[in-house]
Amino acid sequence: MERNNLYPIFLKTSNLNVLIVGGGNVAEEKLTFLLKSSPDAHVTMVSPMFREGTISLAKKGCVTLVEDIYNKAYLQGRHMVVATTDIPEVNVQVWKDCRAEAKLVNVVDNPPYCDFYMGGIVTKGNIKIAISTNGKSPTTAKRLRQFFEDVIPENIDDFVKNLNEYRKTIKGNFEEKVEKLNEFTKSLIE
Repeated sequence: MERNNLYPIFLKTSNLNVLIVGGGNVAEEKLTFLLKSSPDAHVTMVSPMFREGTISLAKKGCVTLVEDIYNKAYLQGRHMVVATTDIPEVNVQVWKDCRAEAKLVNVVDNPPYCDFYMGGIVTKGNIKIAISTNGKSPTTAKRLRQFFEDVIPENIDDFVKNLNEYRKTIKGNFEEKVEKLNEFTKSLIE
């Protein structure tokens, strides 16, 4: 059976600089999901043109729109890059430039040119679940996201906050604390 070997991480995008190359539908979709998950993300978009929806969306976040064609100078100071243009040669050039400068890059819909995938995300307060299908099926990730949004109770954040307060009051060594927390949270999965 094939295995997903991706390593999931949660990025503090307010501390990073993200570049999106492109200004069409796909670029707007990537910006939408990025800002939905991380409203404080620092994003620069480079494209000869931008959709009206992208311009409106940019005003709601920390997004800079640059009307220009891609140039590798735009990689300076960027931590991760998403290439979304409808010109394959431009996307591959973005990938090559990112490789040369050790930048994380995602060329949309082209897994061999991706260091990371942007998966389905469920957020309920402090709880965040990221879903990956190893780049195989965005539709499956979408359905799983919808499932988790339905089954995770809205008040889960209250539970997390209360558990954090309870954790501060527990006495004993690390193992004893873990055992008490495990016993206390067992009801979540039963």
